[in-house]
Amino acid sequence: MCGIVGAVSSRNIVPILVQGLQRLEYRGYDSCGVAVHSASLNGGKGGLQRARSTSRVAELMDQVTADHIEGGTGIAHTRWATHGVPAVHNAHPHFSHGPALAQPGADLAGAPDRPGRVALVHNGIIENHEELRAALQAKGYVFLSQTDTEVIAHLVDSLYDGDIFEAVKTAILQLHGAYAIAVFHKDEPQRVIGARAGSPLILGVGHGETFLASDAMALAGVTDQILYLEEGDVVDIQLGKYWVVDRDHKAVTRAVKTVHAHSGAAELGPYRHYMQKEIFEQPRAIADTLEGVEGITPELFGDGAYAIFKAIDNVLILACGTSYYSGCVAKYWIEAIAKVPCQVEIASEYRYRESVPNPNTLIVTITQSGETADTLAALRHAQSLGMTNTLTICNVSTSAMVRECKLAYVTRAGTEIGVASTKAYTTQLAGLFLLTLALAQTKGRLSDEEEAMHIKDMRHLPAALQAVLALEPQIISWAQEFASKENALFLGRGTHYPIALEGALKLKEITYIHAEAYAAGELKHGPLALVTSAMPVVTVAPNDQLLEKLKSNMQEVRARGGVLYVLADVDTKIESSEGVNVIRMPEHYGVLSPILHVVPLQLLSYHTACARGTDVDKPRNLAKSVTVE
Repeated sequence: MCGIVGAVSSRNIVPILVQGLQRLEYRGYDSCGVAVHSASLNGGKGGLQRARSTSRVAELMDQVTADHIEGGTGIAHTRWATHGVPAVHNAHPHFSHGPALAQPGADLAGAPDRPGRVALVHNGIIENHEELRAALQAKGYVFLSQTDTEVIAHLVDSLYDGDIFEAVKTAILQLHGAYAIAVFHKDEPQRVIGARAGSPLILGVGHGETFLASDAMALAGVTDQILYLEEGDVVDIQLGKYWVVDRDHKAVTRAVKTVHAHSGAAELGPYRHYMQKEIFEQPRAIADTLEGVEGITPELFGDGAYAIFKAIDNVLILACGTSYYSGCVAKYWIEAIAKVPCQVEIASEYRYRESVPNPNTLIVTITQSGETADTLAALRHAQSLGMTNTLTICNVSTSAMVRECKLAYVTRAGTEIGVASTKAYTTQLAGLFLLTLALAQTKGRLSDEEEAMHIKDMRHLPAALQAVLALEPQIISWAQEFASKENALFLGRGTHYPIALEGALKLKEITYIHAEAYAAGELKHGPLALVTSAMPVVTVAPNDQLLEKLKSNMQEVRARGGVLYVLADVDTKIESSEGVNVIRMPEHYGVLSPILHVVPLQLLSYHTACARGTDVDKPRNLAKSVTVE
């Protein structure tokens, strides 16, 4: 979601700020901006300069160049709109001009471009912004945006008394909600203050210069010395030095780690979009995720895993979006193979309902970024209820989620730039299947023969995925038919019902076609009313114990004139006929079938989006890393 980059240096920092924003573009945004203190390069002469845009970061760089904006102290931001429409006046950085603009005769028309006293960028949501806005307006502050962020800028300005660090420390005591902020003042040209609560913020240590960012990737190629700020921390960065205080404003030392972040600006190679590239990277991503797994052992998930797995008597999975659907697949696996009761909850719902805590629960969080606000909050809620046996399946080893959980399995999907998750999803499933086997082994429910069989099947996954990807030409022909549709149904049963859910989500995300998924047996309880010849019905049909039931559900669709698009295993005896379009999977994949069957659904969504001409990698209204509630 929103991205922050900040710096204090003796050189012109603008190119680094803008390049940092470009590395964060994959997260999704609708406006961007940069602000610098020109005096930091001009011997104490100059003030605050700013450029903002609702176009792409490349256009922002053109604007910065044309306006000759330069400085050694600066902050930059990409915004995903929450409060206020995507517009220049709502874009960050925000200035506080002080209450003088409220005086009679003040030129409010020119205020958005008038140099300010405080410049500030913000990720997160301030829940009490309306109360603070009213109090600041009573002091004479004029608001030029609809954002909650401008409230923080004015609040800091109102508390400033010669020391921006002290002003920020005092201001954040009044903030309710989530925030990561970076702020500087016109009277202190080589100083930026950062603070975080509920939203990630990191510090980068360079040679004689210091950086802030919401993600280490923003600083790729600039510095690999990264300090992760903890909840409630406030940091004061200056030229070649920094100080950190904790939530109690006591000086603390946070460890500096070497982090080799990779730029999000990866080469597309022969692919049209990052999403297509990432779909085709799945064989490698799965192989990397399973690298080094020679056998099943709880220690794959960290020291102490055996004792925790032995003690727990049920599993609670917390996740959002695509990660939630991977958890739904895992529920079937965990209960069928490990024989351990398992619940799956949408993280944003779990934290706000009354539940019955069980200290013998294994809390499993699933997140690509490890910074998903709702999932982090759900984890902390579970911990507050006394459920401290925590494990995460995550793609980022340095994320808050990995740091806050006792155990972790870090997938190796690599950077995923397309907003619609593909390789992160299938690697999550691989990690969750390993967890299933480790739980089964610990509970004495996995024989040596079964373990060997499952390891063999997992090692076959990369080759099996390559064979599935070879179906792309057939899927393209389906996509040409889907491109003119506005509604679709997806059907599955058992472990493939969540795969149908994921397929429908992908179609919605990037094609803007309304799609719904159902457990196929539920058709007769309502959804059949929607079925007509204009409603394509995608059916996931593996050769499992529910196949004959699924065939009956398919007949119900055909009897109402519905047109079926079936992904069938080789031995299902489902043939193409009038109103029944079949793509045959290369082989039957057994219990790992969900990992393979989801890939054609990803390709169907991708090629349908291409045919409709939508923005595949950056679909409207969506963001990659959802760091607000």
